[in-house]
Amino acid sequence: MPTDVPGSEPAEPAVAAAPPFHPVPERLAAAVALAEAAAVEEAGGEPIGAHVAVHGEDDGSATHLFEAAKPGYRGWRWAVTVAAADSQTPITISEVVLLPGPDSLVGPDWLPWENRVQAGDLGVGDLLPTAPDDSRLVPGYVQSDDPAVEAVAMELGLGRVRVLSRPGRLDVAERWHEGAFGPTADMARSAPGHCGTCGFYLPVAGVLGAAFGVCGNEYSPADGRSVHVGYGCGAHSEAVVEQASPVLVADLIYDDALLDMVAVERRPSPAVQETPVQETPVQETPVQETPVQETPVQDTAVQDTAVQDTAESGTEPEAPVVALDPSDAVEAASPVTEPDPEQ
Repeated sequence: MPTDVPGSEPAEPAVAAAPPFHPVPERLAAAVALAEAAAVEEAGGEPIGAHVAVHGEDDGSATHLFEAAKPGYRGWRWAVTVAAADSQTPITISEVVLLPGPDSLVGPDWLPWENRVQAGDLGVGDLLPTAPDDSRLVPGYVQSDDPAVEAVAMELGLGRVRVLSRPGRLDVAERWHEGAFGPTADMARSAPGHCGTCGFYLPVAGVLGAAFGVCGNEYSPADGRSVHVGYGCGAHSEAVVEQASPVLVADLIYDDALLDMVAVERRPSPAVQETPVQETPVQETPVQETPVQETPVQDTAVQDTAVQDTAESGTEPEAPVVALDPSDAVEAASPVTEPDPEQ
């Protein structure tokens, strides 16, 4: 069953190319039963689908195609090639194979092992030798079109074995320009300024210095990375932030550190209006007077004696003191109820 090549990028499903057209000899085109029997034998007893087509290989051979009912091979076909030397010789089976059809999925094209390593695959301890014919490098004794490279080689008196060629430098510039620290990055679009105007921007030497440099700001996500002159981030050296107070300040401010003494004129209080109290008349209840029955006082000898003495002495006689019986006082204090004549 076809599978993806390990270590390679997922590729778009490839479609099997149609074979070139050749006229099919009539005798070979009629050998469908012979081709089907050969396909059944090769499939090991598995069912074979319907006959799909036949196309000619050359003047003496043709290939019959049958649908394959094999699990996992949807769209594949059994291809049975029959051949005959001429019209007098018997038809024989040349080969029976399972081929992908136009709707089947196949693996990507073969990728050599040396080309399967992608950017970022190199880990700690890995070695990646460079091919001797790498187009990105040229021998060091070849004069470079980069003046900075020539100046360094002249100053040291000993050049490097190989240096970047022009195609190599163009490839580097394109990769850096389209990378995460290029002018089209999301960070660059929202930055307050570009690296070309930042104090932490360190231009590289040579012809690449016109467009690339190294970031020297430790707070930047591109610190120590090669950046394009059009890249930028929020850690730009000239970024200005409005220092606004996080607390809302009112327009009217009271200074409570000092007290101002202000003379205030007292005004008379308004007179309180008295509310008249309404007097409620009290209904008098008539009191029924009960007549008190008088008890006659009995004259005694003591009273006559006292009157005689007073006449002789020429003074007004004092009112006689009459001692009342206590029962009489109680009887006098109790109300006397007259009998009801109707009873």
